[in-house]
Amino acid sequence: MTDETDDADPLAAVVARGRTETAADALRAEGVYDDDRSVRPFGEDAVALPVTAPPEETAIREIVRQEAEPRLRNLDDHLRERGWTEAERERAPGSWAVIGTVVLVDIGDAPRPDEVGEALLDLHANADTVLARHGIDGEQRRPDVEVIAGAGDTETIHTEHGTRYALDLADVMFSPGNKAERKRMGEAVEADDRVFDMFAGVGYFTLPMARAGARVTAAEINPASFRYLLENAKLNDVHERVDLYRADCRDVADGVEADRVVMGYYEAHEYLDAALDALVPGGIVHLHEATPETLVYDRPVERLTEAAAERGRAVEILDRRKVKGYSEGVAHVVVDARVA
Repeated sequence: MTDETDDADPLAAVVARGRTETAADALRAEGVYDDDRSVRPFGEDAVALPVTAPPEETAIREIVRQEAEPRLRNLDDHLRERGWTEAERERAPGSWAVIGTVVLVDIGDAPRPDEVGEALLDLHANADTVLARHGIDGEQRRPDVEVIAGAGDTETIHTEHGTRYALDLADVMFSPGNKAERKRMGEAVEADDRVFDMFAGVGYFTLPMARAGARVTAAEINPASFRYLLENAKLNDVHERVDLYRADCRDVADGVEADRVVMGYYEAHEYLDAALDALVPGGIVHLHEATPETLVYDRPVERLTEAAAERGRAVEILDRRKVKGYSEGVAHVVVDARVA
C-alpha cells in the first residue's frame, strides 16, 4: 500500500485494466466504491477505481491517493464538455456495451463519430478501443464493425457472471443483449445433462452450461469463432466436459443423444429436423427466433409443434420469453419446450 500525495487527497484502488468491471462490482458490494469520482487510467495496464476506504475483501494491487476529479456521469456530460450543442447531443447514441476493453456502439446519425468515441473512452477508463457496429452478415454471422477511437485492438477477454470469453469483435459476433439468457442457461442445466449446442459461436451458452456441470457437444461453422471456442474451453477449464466440432450442426446431429438442444440462431427453425433427431424423448429444446411482434409467440411454437408432429412427437411448452428487440417490430424470443 502506498500514498502518492498528501493525506487530503481521496483514495483509489488500483486493479488490472481487464478487471475493472468485476472489481468495481466487488467494491460496490463492500460499500466502499465512490460513484462521485471518475475511474482514471493508472500506468499502461491498470486503472484506479475511486473508493471511500481501503477494501477488505476485493483483491487489488495497491491503494493510492489521487487529486479529486468529479465524475462526468454520462455521455451527455462528456459531449457537453466538448462543446456539443443540445441538438447535436440529441443525435448521440443512447446505448452501447463494454465488452472487455472494447466499447461496442451503434453510432446511428451522430455527428463527428470520432468525438463520440473519444468521449466513450473517457467515460469508460477500462476500455481502449471503440467500435461502431453496422450489423451481422451471413450464415456465419460475421460482424461489420469500424474502429472510431482508441488503440484499435479488437481482441479482448470479456468476463460475465464468472464466465470468460476471449474473442475478436472484428471477426466474431457477441450480443450484449443476450447476457441474461446466457446466465439463465447456466442455471437451467443439471449436472451431467447431455447438451447439444447447435450454434456455439465462441461459447456463448456452451461455457456457462459446461461450468455448471453439463456435458456439451458444440458445433460451430465459422472458423474464427471456432478458434475462440477452443481457447475459451481451456480458459474456463471446461475442456474435459465439451466435445467441439467445426462443422455444420446438421452433420454432427446424427451422432448425438441430448437431454437438451440449444438453438441460439435467429433462423434456427430451419434446423429443427436435426435438433429433434438429436433430442431424446422427454428432452428439452430451447428454440431462438427473430419473430415479428404480431406473431410472438405463435410462430415459433407452431413451427416447433409441426416439426415434432411430423415425427409423431408431442410438445409441452415450458416457457416463452423475449430476450431483446431485434429490429423495429421484431423481437428476439426463446421458446423452451419438452418433446415426448
